[in-house]
Amino acid sequence: MAKYGDQNYSEANYIDHSLIESILEKTKEASDDVIDKIIEKAKLKRGLDLDEIAVLLQAHTPSQIDKIYKIASEIKQSIYGNRVVLFAPLYVSNYCVNNCVYCGYKRENKFSRRKLNEAEIREEVRILEKMGHKRLALEAGEDPVNCDIDYIVDALRIIYDEATAKSNIRRVNVNIASTTIENYQKLKKAEIGTYILFQETYHKPTYLKMHPKSLKGDYEYHLTAFDRAMQAGVDDVGAGVLFGLSDYRFEVLALMLHNQHLEENYGVGFHTISVPRIKKAEGMELNEFGHILDDETFKKIVAILRIAVPFTGIILSTRETKEIRDELIHHGVSQLSAGSCTGVGGYKESEEGLKEVAQFKVSDERSPVEVIKGLIEAGFIPSYCTSCYRMGRTGDRFMSLAKSGQIQHVCQPNALMTLKEYALDFGDEALNVQVDHFIEKEITKIKDDNTKQIVIKGIEDLNGGVRDIFL
Repeated sequence: MAKYGDQNYSEANYIDHSLIESILEKTKEASDDVIDKIIEKAKLKRGLDLDEIAVLLQAHTPSQIDKIYKIASEIKQSIYGNRVVLFAPLYVSNYCVNNCVYCGYKRENKFSRRKLNEAEIREEVRILEKMGHKRLALEAGEDPVNCDIDYIVDALRIIYDEATAKSNIRRVNVNIASTTIENYQKLKKAEIGTYILFQETYHKPTYLKMHPKSLKGDYEYHLTAFDRAMQAGVDDVGAGVLFGLSDYRFEVLALMLHNQHLEENYGVGFHTISVPRIKKAEGMELNEFGHILDDETFKKIVAILRIAVPFTGIILSTRETKEIRDELIHHGVSQLSAGSCTGVGGYKESEEGLKEVAQFKVSDERSPVEVIKGLIEAGFIPSYCTSCYRMGRTGDRFMSLAKSGQIQHVCQPNALMTLKEYALDFGDEALNVQVDHFIEKEITKIKDDNTKQIVIKGIEDLNGGVRDIFL
């Protein structure tokens, strides 16, 4: 069983470039009959093999794309129902020793670098809590001197410790650079949620070109981060690529090879997959990149990922427009960021009307309340649930529950109760009326009578002042 640690990571070879290229070549001209057979297999919700994924990636006729969207929507509805989890990023440091070509925080960009001290972290968290957030994604550049693992661990302590009269952060996912087993053990001890790391691009020649003279430029060390994290006991990991750096077909197949490697060696693959597209940032122009995705191709990718890994969460950030986000929650996306700032101290600066130094441009600038109202109008339950993490339903335990269908009996009630809690504590009168009507309708859809009574009782308790009710 191949496990790549702190020393032997350079031996990692599970992203087989020649294999991917050969698969793409032999699946270029698939017939409608072949695609129909793949769609039929997808209905079983057991995922697809690499050849089948490649066929769908190269589908191009309107009728073929429509079939992909339809089955992706059916799979998403059957597993996730109409729930959409909400979160926000929190940038704590923009110190970075890397010179990533696509990033606004790259080393050669000249601006005043900063990291948040304890008081500043608490202030950012209080603002996020006033927005109603319960789940954060901690973000930081890579700088072993100015932003070491002890700073990240201390930031986690501060975030979990800070609480307002109405709110507290219940789960913090962490997106920091590839590091050692010892450091991942420190993150595990600090009670992180999911460890998130984007490979950016799996195509090694492109990866090396995009990360010149950088610590991040070691392709294999970056690639094997999840191996070390899982050996350290971090069993929820979230992957992603930055679409626009290389051929999207190669990236998706490589992403699936990476997931396959984790499943075979650690018993569980990605908890989440993020799908960022490259956006304008300081010190770069989009026309410098030769693989920019149009909207239709991007939407197809998300739908295919939902078909390929049915039980993996798919995350869409505020990089994308409201219109794209509204569409893709039907075709596969299960988590959305809301009210995001992508600069260090950005929430405070936004309150004060100041211009933040952002990592990239945000396209959906709606507040969390506006996002919530939009989701409800579209028939989705905005969820702030963090119960699985706090009840130990992580890693293979979460996946086994999800694949059995039993997770539905937990997620639907928790989503409704967290929505009610949000409306009571942060909503205006209009939102409370909207939420009450919506929850009343959703309760009638719960088939299990015991679960239905739990939700009814939970809503009554929330109205009576009880908080943080979950299964």
